[in-house]
Amino acid sequence: MTANFSEVFGRSPSVSVMAPGRVNLIGEHTDYNGGFVLPTAIPQTTAIELAVREDQRVRIMSLNLNEEHSYNLGAERAAHRWYDYFEGVTWLLQKKGIRIKGFDAQVTSHVPMGAGLSSSAALLVAMFRALQQAFDLKLTDVEIALMSQSVENDFVGAKVGIMDQMAASLADSHTALFLDTRTMKYEKISLPDDRVEIFIINSGVKHSHTDSGYNTRRSECEEASRQLGVPELRDVEDIKTIAKVSEPFASRARHVVSENTRVLHAVEAISKGDMVAFGRLMVESHESMRDDFKISVPEIDFLVETALSHKDVYGARLTGGGFGGSMVGLCKKGQGRRIAEDLSQRFKEKMNQTATILVPEASTI
Repeated sequence: MTANFSEVFGRSPSVSVMAPGRVNLIGEHTDYNGGFVLPTAIPQTTAIELAVREDQRVRIMSLNLNEEHSYNLGAERAAHRWYDYFEGVTWLLQKKGIRIKGFDAQVTSHVPMGAGLSSSAALLVAMFRALQQAFDLKLTDVEIALMSQSVENDFVGAKVGIMDQMAASLADSHTALFLDTRTMKYEKISLPDDRVEIFIINSGVKHSHTDSGYNTRRSECEEASRQLGVPELRDVEDIKTIAKVSEPFASRARHVVSENTRVLHAVEAISKGDMVAFGRLMVESHESMRDDFKISVPEIDFLVETALSHKDVYGARLTGGGFGGSMVGLCKKGQGRRIAEDLSQRFKEKMNQTATILVPEASTI
C-alpha cells in the first residue's frame, strides 16, 4: 500500500473521503428483523481518493489487493469479486436516474475483511461519499446508508440489515448509535469513556455474508415470523409464544426477541452509568448467539471466556454476523491493551493461531 494516486493514474485526486468500520456493542441479527441495535465506530477506516473523467470509463485501484479493475458505466455485472461493491454503487445510482461520469478511484482500507467489523459497509459509504462530493449529489447520511444496503442486498447478494451502513454513515467512536431499524430513528448516546474502554480482537477466522450461514439465519427468522403470524420478530410481544414454533426456528426467534430486550436494557444501563449491568447483558447476548442462534465458533468462545476471567472486564461477546470474525469486550479504563495482549498470547498458545488486537491501538497507550 505504498503507491499514491498520482503514481497510479497520472494526476491528482479531486476528492478524498473516508468512512469508519464499526463494532456492535449489542443487538446482533436484530436489524433485519425490525429490531434495535447499538453499534459504535472504530478507529479503522476505509479511504477513497477519486478524480472525475470525461468519459464513461471507471478505473478502480485497490491498494490492499494491489489489483486494478475497469468497466464502463451501464455495463455493471456482479462477478462475486471485490469490485462488485464499486460496480454496485454506480449501478444503483443509474437505476435511480442519477447521472454521473466516469472516474478514477483508489481505495485503501484498514478495516479488516471478514472480521465482523463492517468492512463492506465502510467501503460502500466511502464510495457514495466520494461520488456525492465529486458530482454534487444531494444525498443525506441516512440515504447513503440505505443505498449502501441496497447495493449489498440487490447487487452483491448479501441480505444484510441496515445496522452496518447506518453505523458507517453516522456513528463516531465516542458515542453509541442507538438505532430503531424499523422506524430508522436514531440517537447518539455518550459512552462513559472516562471510566471504561472497549477492546476488540480479530480471531482471524474469516466470514462472508454471501457464503456463510448469514442468509440462512435470515430465512430462518422469516420462517419463525411466519409460524408466529407476525410481520417481523420485532412484533413478538410475549417470548413465551415462541414455544409453539418448530426448531430450529424457535431458537432463532428466541435469540432475536431476547436480544431486542437486551439492547433496550443496555441503553438504560448506559444512561445510569451501570457498566456492570451492561457487561452482564453482553455476556447474555453472547450465550444467546452461541446457543440459540448458533453463529459463534470455538475460537471466539475461547476469547470471550478468557476475557471474562479478567477481573477488570465487565463483559465480552461475539460481534458481527458470526461464523468467525471478532470479539468485543468492555473493561475498566486503561486496562484494554493489557487485557487484549494477554488474550492474544493465550489464544496463540491454545489455538496455535494469531489473533489481532484492533482496539485499543498500540499507539494510543
